[in-house]
Amino acid sequence: MTPAARRAVAAAAGAEVVQAATLPGGCIGEVWRVTLADGRLLVAKTAGPGGTLEIEGYMLDYLARTNTVPVPDVVHAAPDLLVMSWIETAGQLTASTQEHAADLLAALHHNTADAYGHERDTLIGPLHQPNPWTGSWISFFRNQRLLHMGRRALDKGALRRETYVRLEAFCADKLNTYIEEPDRPSLIHGDMWGGNVLCRDGRIAAFIDPAIYHADPEIELAFSTLFGTYGDRFFRRYNEHHPLRPGFFEARRDIYNLYPLLVHTRLFGGHYASQVDGILRRFG
Repeated sequence: MTPAARRAVAAAAGAEVVQAATLPGGCIGEVWRVTLADGRLLVAKTAGPGGTLEIEGYMLDYLARTNTVPVPDVVHAAPDLLVMSWIETAGQLTASTQEHAADLLAALHHNTADAYGHERDTLIGPLHQPNPWTGSWISFFRNQRLLHMGRRALDKGALRRETYVRLEAFCADKLNTYIEEPDRPSLIHGDMWGGNVLCRDGRIAAFIDPAIYHADPEIELAFSTLFGTYGDRFFRRYNEHHPLRPGFFEARRDIYNLYPLLVHTRLFGGHYASQVDGILRRFG
């Protein structure tokens, strides 16, 4: 951690930094476990010019205000510096942890809005996530998620034009065959994979790195299966709170996962683009 960053953390926290250790996961900037002179442990994220860390701080605060899911406390949020409480962790996702996650996310999804989107744009990882209020979920998912991220992946050279044309055709002709309008818009965490789930003693200690907006909650559930984060115990418990509509595992899960796959295509390219193309070929 640079001397300037140490001074900034100290000013934000009100105590001198005596130790800073690098942590993994710096998608937007560098991440540090900070020990203060008064004994407190914090997490500090630093970014260079043009940083967007204040958006992450906003999203964590927004989730905290729902009183439904545990998240780190935000001590300070600015474009170049985010300071949060340190969350003690122990153990991995277990059956009981998955059930607790289902309880928490079902409660989070009870937070509703009058339309799909959000009061401001947010981020998914380092990428801009547009959230204009939209009355139709199908329209929002098509324009602000699939076509928006598909275009970004195409412009980056990570997605073949042939696949993008296939995506456009799917959105125009087939999307509303598989996706229907939900009962209501639900607040979602938005980036629900194992790396963003902190566990302790068979419980969820915190969810981190959100990408919030109001959506069909099934898109959250779909994302949680993409990298094997949650399994049968989670879905059985979640189904007790919100019964899943028929067709989720057969079709909608893969269609909703086009969005995170397009995000990963834009960031990393490679086999993610092939997965996108495979889903479009299957359903298009």
